[in-house]
Amino acid sequence: MTSRIEMHRTLPPQAYGTSATPSGYTVGGSTAELIQRWALPFLLLAFGLFYLLPLTSHGLWIPDETRYAQIGQEMLLKGDWVAPHFMGIRYFEKPIAGYWMIAIGQAVFGDNLFGVRIASAVSTGLSVLLAYLITRRMWNDPRKSFAAALLYMSFGLIAGQAGYSNLDPQFTLWVNLSLVALWFALDSQTLRARLLAWASLGAACAMGFMTKGFLAWLLPVLIALPYMLWQRRFTELLRFGLVALLVAIVISLPWVLSIHAHEPDFWRFFFWHEHIRRFAAENAQHTRPWWFYLPLLVASSLPWAALLPGTLIQGWKDKRQANTGFLLLWFLLPLVFFSLSRGKLPTYIMPCLLPLAVLMGSTLIDRINAQKTRAIRVNSLLNLLIGVSALIALVVIQITRPVYGHDEMFSLSLVFIMLMGWIIANLLSASRPLGYWAAPALGIWLLVALLPAGMPGVIVHNKMPDQFIKEHLEELQQTQSLLSNDLGAASALAWRLKRTDVTLYNTEGELKYGLAYPDSAQRKVDMAQVGQWLSDARKQGSVGVVMRVKDVLENQEVALLPPGGKRYVQDNLLILILPAAQP
Repeated sequence: MTSRIEMHRTLPPQAYGTSATPSGYTVGGSTAELIQRWALPFLLLAFGLFYLLPLTSHGLWIPDETRYAQIGQEMLLKGDWVAPHFMGIRYFEKPIAGYWMIAIGQAVFGDNLFGVRIASAVSTGLSVLLAYLITRRMWNDPRKSFAAALLYMSFGLIAGQAGYSNLDPQFTLWVNLSLVALWFALDSQTLRARLLAWASLGAACAMGFMTKGFLAWLLPVLIALPYMLWQRRFTELLRFGLVALLVAIVISLPWVLSIHAHEPDFWRFFFWHEHIRRFAAENAQHTRPWWFYLPLLVASSLPWAALLPGTLIQGWKDKRQANTGFLLLWFLLPLVFFSLSRGKLPTYIMPCLLPLAVLMGSTLIDRINAQKTRAIRVNSLLNLLIGVSALIALVVIQITRPVYGHDEMFSLSLVFIMLMGWIIANLLSASRPLGYWAAPALGIWLLVALLPAGMPGVIVHNKMPDQFIKEHLEELQQTQSLLSNDLGAASALAWRLKRTDVTLYNTEGELKYGLAYPDSAQRKVDMAQVGQWLSDARKQGSVGVVMRVKDVLENQEVALLPPGGKRYVQDNLLILILPAAQP
């Protein structure tokens, strides 16, 4: 077995195609040394420019960002780092570690957009580093290491989630770390290095488990078991796997016992609702057909989608090689598992994308070494078609049914710059594929950096209510009581005001479980109760109301509110400041 893995680490430089090519491109030699020296600094620079700088350029998207921002902030305000609460109400949809990271971001950088999103950005950046490290360990080729890291960092789904505050980038990091650690454990030549890698695997599983649950333990086993059986190393898995298991238990057990002591019903709800019901129940959330992830995989790998068929074909040809077989298992088995689940969301397949990037990076560099540029040109032409089509569609829509108002020309210009950058980058790659094969990455980085800030006002007002709330923050801060009929707007209100006492008006949504507890029952009022609630609240002081008004029912909810007060309207959002009742 040692010879199988070592074969990929000890081949001479000539085996990687390090001679000068006929077209004048130096594949190895000084170019390889240059890439080895500057690859990580370049990726770090791109990370800062396209991942970190745009974090504050747009408001919090509902429902995820406002929810996670508020839960993290509430941890800091209340000091409860054991049981998750959402606006002061029990919220057991996920464990605790993901909220820890978001809370730490706000503790370090403040209760601002950067602090809320930094955990996702850093998690993605660390996954990029893992892609670089495992590729270097498998092939010892600087160009392949750089290519794999760059491809992963520029996959559309990965880049898009890096600036979005939710738990998927964090969970993906822990899964990636667990499987990278597994490969390092199998590839290590000393007992100390092997034990350290297995311990890292256990730590990653523990953090993944405390971020999104038992799936963090299942996925490494799903890959390790068939791989070790194939390589006839099952005894090694049993022996060293105990090290990983012990470390995982030591790290996670204190919180496991603490949450059980604080909230005895947590594990019942979390296990059945978030695992069994979501995977197998007929009424599972986000039900999708089994093939849902197949077209999504193509979209997620943009702007490199045209390289996908060749990568998978080459991977299948090389499946008997230890490193390729490991990557194929890592890519395919979670994809099959998630496809069998009834409940599906696009971000579930993020743990499948790092092995795909590594396989794609290796195949891409092999083709460049062999002067085979057809796939690169086809990929660039496909991206070019997408970019030109989007630009034409934007112009036509803006002329016929304008989505940008006269006061939104700056936002429109950002989208125009983004599309032109996409087009130019892919023109470069199509015209000189050997020299500018990496250019499509610039197109996707411009997209994720500029598009959120370039959204038209109608989307901003619908999806980022915290921006409207921010405009009237001073008046809302002076109110004694708060009321909202929309969870997204309510959580944005709670986060902006650093208050958890928003009363929910005729809505419960994902807080249905928490509202069933007697100590939270008063946090909700229905249409029959709202008149009396407002009358009582105004005796204590002024009332701030944030309403979403889109349909007949919501108009009826607004009609039950008393007249008077200050009203501010922005599309389907209404802010109402009701003065205190006169004694």
